[in-house]
This record gives sequence, structure tokens and C-alpha cells, in this order.
Amino acid sequence: MLDIIRDFVRRHVGGHPVGDDEDLFATGYVNSLFAIQIVMFVERDLDIAVKGDDLDIGNFRSISAIHQFVQMRAPASA
Repeated sequence: MLDIIRDFVRRHVGGHPVGDDEDLFATGYVNSLFAIQIVMFVERDLDIAVKGDDLDIGNFRSISAIHQFVQMRAPASA
């Protein structure tokens, strides 16, 4: 799962190397449009419902944060 998230982020930042814990917002890699794309990616490609309370920047700040959020929301059978 982590590799899928890494690939998605790197494709959308022009292939720049991005560390798993690097703050995507502070580096300028993420703008408001890309933030929406991340949420759509999590919902569509990773099959994780993102609800209103989940729309916290902390859940999407880095590759690691996205991965942790997905793991917390994934069904137990996944």
C-alpha cells in the first residue's frame, strides 16, 4: 500500500524525490487542487471513505500520514 501512495504522490510532483515524512504542504508540492486529488485518490483507488472529520491536513500532510490514515480506515479484512 505504501508503494502505491508513493507512486501516486511522485507522479503528481513531477517525479521529484519525496521522503515518506516530508511535509507535502510546506514544500509547496501540494496546492489546494492536489489536496483534493489526494482525497479522491484515497477514496477511489484505495477504497477508503473520507468523511468530513477526516479532512484534517494532518491526515494528508505526508506519504506516511496518508498511509497511516488509510491503515486506520481500512476494513479489518484488508
